[in-house]
Amino acid sequence: MICGARPEELTGEERQVLMTGRAEFRTQTAGTNSAGGFTVPTELLSQIEISMKATGPMYDGSVIQEVVTASGNPMKLPTVDDTSKIAAAHTEGAALTDDGGEDVTFGQKSLDAYSFDTEFIRWSWELDTDSIFAMEVLLGHLLGERLGRTANTQLTTGSGSSAPNGIVTASALGVTAAATAAITADELIDLEHSVDPAYRGAASVGFMFHDSTLKAIRKLKDGDGNYLWSKGDFQAGVPSTINGRRYYVNQAMDHLGAAKKVVLFGDLKKYWVRKVGQPVIGVLRERFWPDLGIAGLIRFDGEAANTAAIKHLITAAS
Repeated sequence: MICGARPEELTGEERQVLMTGRAEFRTQTAGTNSAGGFTVPTELLSQIEISMKATGPMYDGSVIQEVVTASGNPMKLPTVDDTSKIAAAHTEGAALTDDGGEDVTFGQKSLDAYSFDTEFIRWSWELDTDSIFAMEVLLGHLLGERLGRTANTQLTTGSGSSAPNGIVTASALGVTAAATAAITADELIDLEHSVDPAYRGAASVGFMFHDSTLKAIRKLKDGDGNYLWSKGDFQAGVPSTINGRRYYVNQAMDHLGAAKKVVLFGDLKKYWVRKVGQPVIGVLRERFWPDLGIAGLIRFDGEAANTAAIKHLITAAS
């Protein structure tokens, strides 16, 4: 018997196949749709991988000085710099000078309210109904991150013209580095001492720079071969430091390069951020009906109360 059949029961065609030694075998497979693949369902994970990108601390009230208002009307911050004035020796019996030459001069900084939006993102009623994800929640989360990135960038490098005066833009020159794409340990010390001790001793004093600059600084050593960077103890709540000073990574700051303001140092609480309410995420269900739309809005401003409190290190131009 052959495969359960007697030779005399085989057809002439079947006997011919056996005589030539060729046989045909078929297997139902998942990889071919018509062979069974159509019966295999496609499974989607109930989680989504969202790409991440660090921004910076400029919207963080624990780092900068923040004021939150309900409305966006202009706010004025009075300032006064009397640090150059001293008293003069007095001659007995002489009349005191009264010519106004030593009068106090006051100033004023303005905290306005600049608006930024994400534009609308529209998605269909069918996508909203069929997606395994809650699209409104997912898109709202992503737009919130867009607003955060925008705020950090503006509060770091904003021009100050119809825009926030970013902390880098508002800072004063402290040190000009000797190289175009490198800094030294001595230059960091010089930057620290370019800030008056009255500000340098504040609890909110610290460095700020891009992560690529941090990498370069971590390689610096003092004259005894010790690294300037000191690893903190996360569990004990002790932050990493440079020269014993706390630092903040801000990805909106420049990389090392020619004529770049790559390091800030000073009392960061002397930079004021005015927030008008909270960032807003709005969803429209009728304007785009039957589809939906979502957008984000944010209003804020930033200004340095005293430029002497925050200094920058700029690299050489060439």
